[in-house]
Amino acid sequence: MSELEKEVKRFAETHNGEQVSSYRAVYNVGRHGISTKESTDAYHNWSATYEQDAGPDKFRGPVIAAESVAAFYRTHRDKVLILDVACGTGFVGQELQKRGFKQMDGLDPCSSLLEKARAKNIYRKEFCCYLNDKPLPIEDNTYDCAVLSGGMMEGHVPCSGLYQLARVVKPGGLVCIVMREEFLEHVQEYRDNLEPVITDLESRAIWRLASRTVVPNYFLDKNGVVFNFVKC
Repeated sequence: MSELEKEVKRFAETHNGEQVSSYRAVYNVGRHGISTKESTDAYHNWSATYEQDAGPDKFRGPVIAAESVAAFYRTHRDKVLILDVACGTGFVGQELQKRGFKQMDGLDPCSSLLEKARAKNIYRKEFCCYLNDKPLPIEDNTYDCAVLSGGMMEGHVPCSGLYQLARVVKPGGLVCIVMREEFLEHVQEYRDNLEPVITDLESRAIWRLASRTVVPNYFLDKNGVVFNFVKC
């Protein structure tokens, strides 16, 4: 039995069939040892049922992220320029629209998911690329806010990508990262490197940590954690 099947079997002992199907799909794109390319290919293969498996009844990350951004920008939301990283099919963008935000760009390495987002007319433009240690095709200090929900998993955004997030956000702007709390320990990349990178960015006065909040039911019954950083 593969690692995937073992994990899904364990999860199935306490959850219903629809939840198990969703968990299987999400676990598959972020399974232990998966490479970035393998994960992107898995998203391509998943794209037909992605919105069903990762919809708001199962994955609350987009709502949590949008509420966090809205709490920071209480007025003039229509003027706030946002980069939605790991935007997928546009769930976060849709939640931001509901809260009065109108100017958004999307970034995701999976073209199949971006096609679905493009059809919804959420974003001014879409970037099909990875967030990692390589420079994004975006000028310094472009956005008022960068939001990342669901992109911090095994084989997804490395900690080095946080430097790029900080670079493209304007001074005084927000970097909002929402992820599963357990990945802080279960994913070696984050266990080993996330705290040192956050500390480095703070010590160099590039950003400051404004809040760190644990939230329930981020994905099914799994807790999430919300990091809010303000660019210096």
